[in-house]
Formats: sequence, C-alpha cells, structure tokens
Amino acid sequence: MRKVVVGSPVQLLLLACSFALAAYAGVRLFADDWFGVAVWLVGAALLHDLVLLPVYAVADRVVVRGLGAVRGREWVMYVRVPAALSCLLLLVWFPLISGMVDRRYRSATGLSPDGFLGRWLLITAVLFGGSALLLAVRVRRATKVRPPADH
Repeated sequence: MRKVVVGSPVQLLLLACSFALAAYAGVRLFADDWFGVAVWLVGAALLHDLVLLPVYAVADRVVVRGLGAVRGREWVMYVRVPAALSCLLLLVWFPLISGMVDRRYRSATGLSPDGFLGRWLLITAVLFGGSALLLAVRVRRATKVRPPADH
C-alpha cells in the first residue's frame, strides 16, 4: 500500500480558506437573483465554448500560417500575448469602450465615460509595439556576427 502525499498543513489550510471564500462569494452572489446569475454563467460558458473558442482558434492558425512555417512557431507568441491581453481588456471594458453605458456610468461614478475607446486603442498599440520591439531585439541578437573562437 502506497502512502499518498497530500501536501503540507499550510497548503491544506490555504486550500480550505480558498474554498470557504469561494463558497461565501457564491452564497452572496446567488442570494439576490440566483436564476439570473445561473443563466449568465451558463450563457457565458456556452458563448465562450461555441463562439469565441472557434474564432480565436482560427485566428491563431491564420497568424501561425501568416508568419511562415519555419519562423511561425518561434514568433507567434509575439502576436498571441498582446492580442490576448488586448482582447481581455476589450471583453472586460466593452460596455465603456463601446459607449453603451454612458448615462448609467456617469450617474454611478460622476465621471465621464469618454476616452475609453482611445485609451484601449493606445494600450493595444503599446502592447503590440512593445512586442515588436522585443522581437526586433531577439532577431538582432540572433543574427549578430560573432568572431570565431580561438583554438
């Protein structure tokens, strides 16, 4: 019979605390409108699995093929990372970026929702620009001519 190693007491305590916090958040979340929250969670899962996943899988294949078979695998992360971060920001801030919640946002915060589209575009440009700069540095280092070693 083998002894199963579960983890240290600190790990078990942290795991129990995280489950307790998740349970508390779940109870609070479902307390007001449990049906609406359940519909939203199921809808979000279906939207991701049936719509978004195929879209970004196809986009990733296009990027890999567009970069070429030889260098595509090495360079694809320089497109994936800024694109993923930009899409995540768009997903989180979409109502403000699209201008759909102008009145509600202004009444809740007292701030103007103007400028979110411009800021998101600027952040996206900085992400892709920084990624391109890192790629250029990597390519330059790889192609730098090194003097022959003395034997």
